[in-house]
Amino acid sequence: MNAIFSPGKLMLTSEYFAIDGALVLAVPTKLGQEFFFEEKEDGKSLILWEAYHQNKLWLTAVIDYKNWQILETNLPSGAEFILKTLQNVQQLSTTRFKDNLTYYLKTNLQFPADFGFGSSSTLMNNLGEWAEIDPFHLNSISLGGSGYDIAVAKEKSAVLFQSKPEIKYEKVDFNPSFKNELIFIHLNQKQDSREGINLYKSKKKSQKLINEFSDITKKILLCNELEKFSALLMIHEQKIANFLEIPTVKEKLFSDCPSFVKSLGAWGGDFVISAKFGGFKDYFWEKGFSTVFEWSDIIDL
Repeated sequence: MNAIFSPGKLMLTSEYFAIDGALVLAVPTKLGQEFFFEEKEDGKSLILWEAYHQNKLWLTAVIDYKNWQILETNLPSGAEFILKTLQNVQQLSTTRFKDNLTYYLKTNLQFPADFGFGSSSTLMNNLGEWAEIDPFHLNSISLGGSGYDIAVAKEKSAVLFQSKPEIKYEKVDFNPSFKNELIFIHLNQKQDSREGINLYKSKKKSQKLINEFSDITKKILLCNELEKFSALLMIHEQKIANFLEIPTVKEKLFSDCPSFVKSLGAWGGDFVISAKFGGFKDYFWEKGFSTVFEWSDIIDL
């Protein structure tokens, strides 16, 4: 079978404000999602879908794409999402699901689902590359969101991304001299991004505040000192806390931490970023957070 790979992502800046055009800095992860494909001319018009999670099979589906019916599956809710997404692929593509072929399609998500690295965005980008369609368009009609995660998956690089007035992004060289001092801590749960987005959308925001996050992103990209980087991330974190009117993750969980702690992506789950300090692993483990990674463990730069 032929194969395509898209890396996952971590969003370093602008979180919810990405929706309204704030400049985002995001980086690719070493783990991502693989997509394997093969087709046969047998006149059956079928899709045989297999989805693996860390090499363990979790979803199978047989789909008739002439009538868009699920003929067999072990997980109806998952198969329904795949069917609707592949219908969108058919609408956008000039070549896929047009002939009486059988498509053998297989995915393998390499990271735990609660890591928030982008199980959906990596799938959208893989399907976009396979069907030779715009993954941003496919993502928009299938899921929504700003699209920054698609940009990382597509470019396989750190990116600066902006969603408004139109989507634009560029590959950037983000390789801070202090990267080996940075750590990522998993909060033992997957945050529902839609819930956070709904809270964000319910609040009135100004272009001035959106521009402030873009300015912080630009400064972080050029930052070459850990102390300055830490200060910028703390300013960033407090601005979002003030806007959402909720406490920062440091206030909630790590009030006695001697280093900065900043949420990454949707607040309340997934990963936070911090910097090493004496006994940092013991500190986080004693608070119940045993999944602590260094930069080189998970970032692909």
